[in-house]
Amino acid sequence: MTPPIVDSAAVQPVALPRAPAALAGLRTLARGLLRVTESPAATVGLAIVLLWVLAAILAPMLSPYPPNANDFAAVSSPTPSRAHWLGTDHLGRDIGARILWGARTVFTVAPLAVLGAALLGALLGLSAGYYRGWVDLVLSRAGDIILTFPVIILYMIVLATFGSSAGNIIAVLTLTKAPIIARIVRGLTLELREREYVAAAKMRGESALYIMVVEILPNARGPLLVDMCLRMGYTIVLIGVLGFLGIGLPPPDPDWGGMVKDTYGMMSVWPHMSLFPCAAISSLVIGFNLLAVGLREIALRD
Repeated sequence: MTPPIVDSAAVQPVALPRAPAALAGLRTLARGLLRVTESPAATVGLAIVLLWVLAAILAPMLSPYPPNANDFAAVSSPTPSRAHWLGTDHLGRDIGARILWGARTVFTVAPLAVLGAALLGALLGLSAGYYRGWVDLVLSRAGDIILTFPVIILYMIVLATFGSSAGNIIAVLTLTKAPIIARIVRGLTLELREREYVAAAKMRGESALYIMVVEILPNARGPLLVDMCLRMGYTIVLIGVLGFLGIGLPPPDPDWGGMVKDTYGMMSVWPHMSLFPCAAISSLVIGFNLLAVGLREIALRD
C-alpha cells in the first residue's frame, strides 16, 4: 500500500510548551544560590540570615509561650531554666518567645524600608545621572538637605509627631536612606550612560525610561545588591536603637531594641534579659554583613 503523500509546506511546527514563570524563577533563584556558595563569607552569611528567616516564619510553632504571656511564678527567679530556656524578663515573659516573635517584626520593617529606599533612590539616581544638568542639581541638593539633618533627631521629631507605628517607621527610614542610595546609583549611571549599548538604544529610538530601566539599571545591580545587604544591617541596628530610645514599635509588641530598653537597668543582677536580644541583633547584622562581603567578592571576580 502506497503511503499518503504529505505536503511539507502544510505541516506546521509543533510549539513546545514553555516552562511556567514560577519554574523559571526557581531556576534563576537556584543559580543565584549556587553563585553565593562560591564565597565562604557569603555562604555563612546567607546561612545565618536564612536561619533567622525560618525562625521568624516558624515562630508560632517554635515559640513555647505567647510573646506577651506572663509567668508570675518566674518573676522572682527569671534566670534560664527548663521551663524558660532563655529565662524571662522582669514581667515574667519568656525571652525566647519574644525574640522569635521579634524576628517577625525585624523581617517586616527592615526589608520593606530597605526595598522602598532602594526603589526611590534608584529612581532619583537614574534621573540625576542620566539627565544631568538642572535635574541632577535639584535632586542632588535635595538629597544633601535631607542628609544634613542628624538622623536620630530627625527620626525622633517625625515619629514623635506622627506616632511610632510600623508604617511610619518604614516611611521615615525609606526617606532618609534613599538619598544615600541615589548617590550610588547616580555615580554608576554617569559611567554606564557612556557605554555602547546605551548609544545603540538611543539610535533605535528607545525612550529615556526604557534606557534607564532596561539598559542601565541591570548593569548596576551588583553594587546595588551589596549596598542593600549592608543597608539591611544598618537598618536592623537603627530599628533596635529606635526601640531602645522608646520611639520604636509601641508595646507590647516584641521589639529587640525595646526588650533591651525595658531590662538594661537590671543587667547587674540579671544580665541575660538584655544580652540575649543584643545577641540576636548582632548575629543578624553579622549575617547580612558577611553576605555583602561575599557578594562583593563574587562581583569582583566576574
